[in-house]
Parts: sequence; structure tokens; C-alpha cells
Amino acid sequence: MRDDRIKKVWEVGIESFHLSKFPITQDLYKAVMNENPATFEGNNLPVETVSWIEAVTFCNKLSEQMGRSLCYTIDLETKEVAFDSDANGFRLPTEAEWQYACQAGEKNIRYGDLDAIAWYKGNSGNQTQEIGKKQPNEWGLYDMLGNVWEWCTDIYDENVYGSYRVFRGGGWSDEERSVMATTRRRSHPFSFKIDDLGFRVATNKMK
Repeated sequence: MRDDRIKKVWEVGIESFHLSKFPITQDLYKAVMNENPATFEGNNLPVETVSWIEAVTFCNKLSEQMGRSLCYTIDLETKEVAFDSDANGFRLPTEAEWQYACQAGEKNIRYGDLDAIAWYKGNSGNQTQEIGKKQPNEWGLYDMLGNVWEWCTDIYDENVYGSYRVFRGGGWSDEERSVMATTRRRSHPFSFKIDDLGFRVATNKMK
């Protein structure tokens, strides 16, 4: 792991996990949440304009529907969220899991030619595009780079930014230099939502 802005490099150990093949679509989001917050509407477009708290609420509701234990305990009054890393429900990937999955076990900043693998400012037509239309990485994961940024479960830097959460991957409106497996950004988990930020879900590997 690395953060070029603060010139920091570090290692994180991860256990086996599962990650969804695609970002969450508007069709699936509507089926679980009974609403569609997206700016660019289309059933097979990635859902966007969702805050971090809305993304983890989706994870909890999907877990309930599938009979799994909840990964997040949410107190909306205090705005405190506890994460159960041992639960078998749906969750956002950790930042380290996201990067490991994006790079497919390698250490490259991208898993192919950018135009072939990602929707970004140079080819997106200034909006999100249907999932799965670009080439996947070596592990069969689509849209890990470009189209929409993806929320991760982690706090970015609690000492400096408080509860701000991480998002990764670049979006349809970003220049080429921002669409890399190592690019890190962060924002407020309850109030921040934009039209190029969505998410995908993960689960622990069943033991």
C-alpha cells in the first residue's frame, strides 16, 4: 500500500475474501433499498450519488434479506458505526482488499491499457456507463478502475480527518493520472455523495 500525497508506504495482511464481480447496479440497489439515488439513471449503470453510510446500510439490508449476520451496527443519532469483521454478511471491502483485488495479486498501477479497461474523462462521454463493457482484470473483476469510485470500509486517517472514509479506483470524470489502483481519496461518511462515487460488496470467505 502507498499514499503518494503523504509519501507513505506500508503493508497490510489480509485473509481470503469474496468480492462482487461488478459495482452495485441501480437495478440491485432499487431491489434492496426501494429507491434510486443515481444522477445518471439506468438499471445496468452503477449506482452513484450514495454516501458511505448509505452504502453500508445497503450491505446490512442485503445481509438481512439473505439471512446473514450484519457487519455494521449503526447509530444514526451519534453517527457511530461499529464494524464486525467476523460477520458473514455483506460489507464494503477494506482498502487493502480492494487494492489487492484490483491489482489481481500483482503490483501494477493498472491491469491493462486504460482505454481498454476503464471509463474515464477521455472516453466516458461525461457520464457513467453500463457495467462490464470494458475488459476485466486477471481475476475476472470488471470496472475496478474508472466508471465510479468505490467506497471502502476503512477510516482514512482518524487523527487528521476524523471519521472520513476511503474511496478508490477513479471515476468517469477523472483524468488519466487519477485512475490508478494506488490512488486514495477520502470524504465524510454521512454527507458526501457525488455522481461518480459508488461501491461494490465483499464477504468473508466461509470457513
